[in-house]
Amino acid sequence: MKKSYRIWRLKEQRKQRMLDEHFEKQMEEAVSPEAIKPTAKENADFIKNVLGDCADLVTRSFTIGEEIGCAVLFIDELVNKEIVHNFLLRPMINSQEKQIGAEELWTIVTQSMVEVGETKEADDLKTAVEAILSADTVLFIDGMDKALILGTKGWAARSVSEPRAEAVVRGPREGLSETMCWSLAMIRHRLRDPNFRVKYFTLGKRTKTTVGLLYIEGISDSHIVKKVEDRINEIKVDGVLESGYIEEMIQDQIWTPFPLMQNTERPDSVVAHLLEGKVAILVEGTPHALIAPAVFSQFYYSPEDYYEKYYQTTFLRFIRLISMVSALLLPALYIAFVSFHPEMIPANLAIAMAAGRASVPFTATLEVLLMEISVEILREASIRLPGPIGPTIGIVGALVIGNAVVSAGLVSPAIVIVVGLTTISSYANPSYNAAISIRLLRFLFIILAATFGLYGITLGTMLLILHLVQLRSFGVPYMAPFAPLNLRDLRDSFVRVPWKWMTRRPAAYRPSDTIRKEGRNEHEQTSS
Repeated sequence: MKKSYRIWRLKEQRKQRMLDEHFEKQMEEAVSPEAIKPTAKENADFIKNVLGDCADLVTRSFTIGEEIGCAVLFIDELVNKEIVHNFLLRPMINSQEKQIGAEELWTIVTQSMVEVGETKEADDLKTAVEAILSADTVLFIDGMDKALILGTKGWAARSVSEPRAEAVVRGPREGLSETMCWSLAMIRHRLRDPNFRVKYFTLGKRTKTTVGLLYIEGISDSHIVKKVEDRINEIKVDGVLESGYIEEMIQDQIWTPFPLMQNTERPDSVVAHLLEGKVAILVEGTPHALIAPAVFSQFYYSPEDYYEKYYQTTFLRFIRLISMVSALLLPALYIAFVSFHPEMIPANLAIAMAAGRASVPFTATLEVLLMEISVEILREASIRLPGPIGPTIGIVGALVIGNAVVSAGLVSPAIVIVVGLTTISSYANPSYNAAISIRLLRFLFIILAATFGLYGITLGTMLLILHLVQLRSFGVPYMAPFAPLNLRDLRDSFVRVPWKWMTRRPAAYRPSDTIRKEGRNEHEQTSS
């Protein structure tokens, strides 16, 4: 078995190397690392040819001092045209410089004439092309063997709005944006720590997607930061369009239905996780930030848990725990009791259930599967349809179809109640991807209950716990703080104690600075 795995692994590595060489060859053919040409017109023509004479490539050529030719190139609608026009083109075109050399003009342009804050130099045409495709503006000057790259990014973006998937009653109403600089600004607005660090990566040989790694130096474990950084650097793919690409490529294990990284659209949630010693990953083009490492219990926390009183939070977390168990096991328990263990049902209830099932032509298992699949279809349809129509589909599916199938004798009234409670319970989970995991496992438990009854449910529960215990997220046990048990970290698990007692950061993430709030004991330790 191990030998077969090694052979498969070697084949995969060989395929990956061939793929990398193929992409590198294509990129070299598309944009050669040629030196910058003697005249601005030659450089502009070269870039036009590389980009296929694109209609959205804007080229503005002009002359300074009647001798020195200049060319400005940028992609239309990707740059802030006001900056390009008012702080680059206008000062240069209106320049009164006469009888000036290229070197002297370059010095004047870079030091005083161009009023753009972000500038850097490019030594070859490949760098210039990549800058143009990254929404920057490039300036060429006759006689110069380098180009000036100006930061003029300014494409249209969605305004800041409340995250739809993480709505709260009490808390901030703004969510992260598809534009990374806006998302980073919202995080920095809340985290004014000079130890806050951001590292940028460029992923995707064709998309050149900017990815940011966020952490707090002095709190986050350096080994976890290094592990995340190394896994990001190992990604070799032609395009990254969403953070889900990165999540699947860097997580510890792919053969699990449970998410090993959390995603969130809330900047306050990102900051809260950073303060616990975790790291965050932002991806250009998506509002979903990734949080690593992740443990099982955090998927059942809401940002609102830390804004309300501790006893309210504890009550709501127990409600979510009950909802999780109900969403996972309720249909399976119904099958087990009806098909294998009817003696465990109270007599009056058993008589009522038998009367309801008297005209049903299906077995309990088939009845549950038909209803569960129907609910999943309705749920998916309500998500994909336009907003005003989605709720209508839910009402029609729940009321009209539900009453129709019961009246027709296709299902019993009891199973409608069971499936309805299961569906409502699955919506109580604050995390969408964690709720999907429970929905998938529910069908597995239905099959086990239909085969072995309560014994099958017990066996499935044991296997599920064993699977959860062996999972790791960047080396952190997935079931922390329960396995391994850490009594201190239980203060913020399925219960939450008052803030004045949560003086230390969770030990599972191995933070460098463990003290979050100085209590009496911590103050005595630090003073001594």
